[in-house]
Amino acid sequence: MRILLIDDSRTMRNIEKGILAQIGYTDVEEAVDGQDALSKVDAVNPGLILVDWNMPNMDGLSFVKAYRGMGNRTPVIMVTTESEKSRVVEAIKAGVNNYVVKPFTPETLSQRLLETIAKSKAA
Repeated sequence: MRILLIDDSRTMRNIEKGILAQIGYTDVEEAVDGQDALSKVDAVNPGLILVDWNMPNMDGLSFVKAYRGMGNRTPVIMVTTESEKSRVVEAIKAGVNNYVVKPFTPETLSQRLLETIAKSKAA
């Protein structure tokens, strides 16, 4: 399965890619913000998307709204420092399937990924 990783921090993308590789996901495409991701998403055709909230040009929430507005159903996990309950609710209403708060452990990210993949296969 191809995964689209959207984060403006190269370090964060590398950390997430390392965790993905540990659980067997090595087909990873990267985008540096929501605009970059929207320009790549059709060509990449991801089976899962990991997106940061706070990014320049187009933030993660705007990306999710635009992506869902195009009719896409690919599971999306928001990986962010935004931990207030109102922000989590806002993201879920926008169409996020799961939520991971930074900083996270490899176990937490792996668990959310596997949960999200299992739910999307069951749906």
